[in-house]
This record gives sequence, C-alpha cells and structure tokens, in this order.
Amino acid sequence: MRKQIAAAVAACTLSGLAGFSAPVRADETCHSPYLQRLIKGQEDFLHVWTLGVEGMGDGRDKLVTVDVNPKSKTYGKVVSRVSVPGKRGEAHHMGFTDDRRYLWAGGLDDSRIHVFEVGKDPAHPKLVKTLGNFTAKTGYVGPHTFYALPGRMLVAGLSNAKDNGGTTGIALYNNRGDFVGKYDMPTGEVGGVKGDGYGYDIAINPAKNAMLTSSFTGRANYRRPLGELVADAQAMKNFGNTMVLWDLKAMKPQQVFSVPGAPLEIRWSLEPGDEWAITATALTSKLWLVKPGTDGKWAAKEVATIGDPAKIPLPVDISISADGKGLWVNTFMDGMTRYFDLTDPEAPKQTYAKQTGKQVNMVSQSWDGKRVYLTSSLLEKWDKVGADNEQFLRGFSWDGKELALAFEVDFAKQGLGRAHHMKFSAKPGGKGYAELGLDRVAQAR
Repeated sequence: MRKQIAAAVAACTLSGLAGFSAPVRADETCHSPYLQRLIKGQEDFLHVWTLGVEGMGDGRDKLVTVDVNPKSKTYGKVVSRVSVPGKRGEAHHMGFTDDRRYLWAGGLDDSRIHVFEVGKDPAHPKLVKTLGNFTAKTGYVGPHTFYALPGRMLVAGLSNAKDNGGTTGIALYNNRGDFVGKYDMPTGEVGGVKGDGYGYDIAINPAKNAMLTSSFTGRANYRRPLGELVADAQAMKNFGNTMVLWDLKAMKPQQVFSVPGAPLEIRWSLEPGDEWAITATALTSKLWLVKPGTDGKWAAKEVATIGDPAKIPLPVDISISADGKGLWVNTFMDGMTRYFDLTDPEAPKQTYAKQTGKQVNMVSQSWDGKRVYLTSSLLEKWDKVGADNEQFLRGFSWDGKELALAFEVDFAKQGLGRAHHMKFSAKPGGKGYAELGLDRVAQAR
C-alpha cells in the first residue's frame, strides 16, 4: 500500500513541475501549485469558513460567501451562507481540490470534513458530503491544512485521539473522499535533529521535490481558554518547535529543523529561480527562512523579529507577494498588520504597520498585490471578549504606501459567527477566470 501511495504522489509531483517553475499570474499566493483552474484577474467572491456562536443566528459553523468585485451591485455584501449540520466543530481551515470544483473545510474539535461544491456556482456553494472518518482511519484529531495534489488531498492533523496532544500526522484522500493512507509526523531523529511529532501547515515545491511541514499544538491546548493556557507553564511546553523537510515523491522525512516557538503558515517564494520558504513563529515572534545550502543540505534560520516578542504579539498568519519581495504578517493580540520587505530574504525589513482591528487573524492578498483581505477570529476559546471581540471580514486596497479600507462585513452584527479562513473564487467563464487546459485529475488516475 505504501508503495502505491508513493507512486501516486510521485505521479502528482511530475505533473505539477511546470506549474511551480512557471507560476500562474493570478489567484491567491498561498495556493497549491497543483490547482487546475485559476483566477487570472479580479476575484469575484471570497469564501469565509466561519465558526458558529451559540445564540448567534443558527449557531452553526458555516461557509459564508461575499461578493468582492468592485464592479458588482452586491460588492462587499454576503451573497450566500451554507450552514453545516450538527454541533459546532471549531471551523478552521479549508482548501480546494486541484480541479477547483470542491472546497474541503475542517473542524478542529469534531474532526469532521465538509465538502462544498463551488465550481458550478461559486456565488452559491452547496454542501455535498461530510467525511466523519478522519480520526477512525488515522488516529489523528483536528484536520487543519487541506493541500491539493492531482486527484488527491493531503490533510494535516493537529492532534491525536490517544491523549489530545500534539503528536499527529498527514492523511491522504482522493478527490472522491476515499481514504488512501496516512503518514505520521517523525518523532525520532532525522538528519541529526529529533522530531517532536507535531504538525500544522503543508507547503510544496514540486521543482525541488520538497514538502515542508510546520508544528503547533494539540487539542488539549487549543481547546483551552487562552488566558488559562498561558498561565499553565507545563501546558505551554506542549507546543511544536520543529519543521520537517519531506521527500515528496517518497513521502518520507528527510530533515527535521529546530524552529522554536510554534512555526505556523509556510510560504514558498513563487518567483522563478527562488528556492526558499518563510514562516513565522507564534510564541517567539520571529520570521524563519528555509533554503538549501551550497552543500545541498537544507537549513532553517531566524531572519527577523516581528513586533516586541516580550509582549507576545502572537503572529498568526502571513501572505507572501507573487514576486516574493514582500510579506504581510498579522499579529493577533495587538491587532496589527505589518508589511516586510523581502528583497533580501536573509534580512527582512518591516516597512509598514497598521492596526487593522482589536484582534486580527487571517490575511490573503490578490496576485497583483492591490487587494488585501483580513478576518478576525483565531480560535473559539482564544478570541478576545467583550468590546475587543470584533468579528469581521475587511477588504483593503493597497497602493504600496497605505492600506485603505474598501468594505467591511460585521459577522457578529449579521449573526454569522466568527470569521476565520478565506478562499477566492471567480465566475466560471467570466473575465477573471482561466482554464489551464491540463487535466491533472485524469493524469493522476
């Protein structure tokens, strides 16, 4: 079985080489390089995976779709909302299948995966399937990152069912939702550094046959109130301090890097010829660069500081520019959005900062860098309370000098819940939509 899985991933890798070495000129800058259909201009819609709040609207987790095309009559307005059944499951992250027909979204608490059809009518997604076997098949808890391969979906867990700690792994499904296999995060020594078994994000560079993973914490921590957690010195030791470099074709760990302080989102530079990725650490407030050395061995090193680490600003999300020359960084506790110049990735420099909310989490920018979208919610029990508990989607224009608010959707006022992860969509056949003409799904099968 493992050989069959490795062979399938190898086929996926080969089919995606061109997609990364000559990146598309559109879409989100954090997308998987294997997506088949991509936005070539102005995005039309923004899908927001939203945590339900008891007593607010129907109280359920839901996919909220907002019109973000300035030429539209409903610009900046909610055009649809699709609630998922059952109790609230801590809605968190989501990702498109490679054919962009479906959007997979997960819950960190109930470990369910909801599949929405978005390709036919992105303004009105439909819930078509719910997968409830993530934990039963893998032993993992908290499906977090959804990362497309041709005909396949990698799903990174955050925790495990045995002790709700951080030891976890990656599940592999096909696009139909059938479980294919799993890969445990390393806990032994790999390349001279011992793995801690923790997981979080996935990012792939097919041209280098390289997959990077990062690390966070287990369910026992992320389901506790933040103030209570921070006061528990023992619990604060249970955060990931590593990143892992994988051989993508073999799906085998090649190196473990020591990256203290819970490295979260990973972003590869999409500029042709670049061979580096960057991440931010939540607890130590640092930027780390991962790249190969002249000897061919990869290394991770700290390259910049985000805000004042002593105040624990809590970096939560980053968004890299399409040319790899700039990086947006959101810090949750102070509500700041910062821009770093990455012209020299070995020495990033902060060139802009603005408080964009009382709390701010996710950040996504358009391919041309002129539009930046922000959401507010981090985790149900980590969000602020009272007047500081803002729940929003905010769209900004960026002219290289200033972020200017273009629209805002108040999720609390509209009874929607806590706004978290975002994904772009465009109308099929519209001016903002492009077909690459490469059927990677058929190749993978």
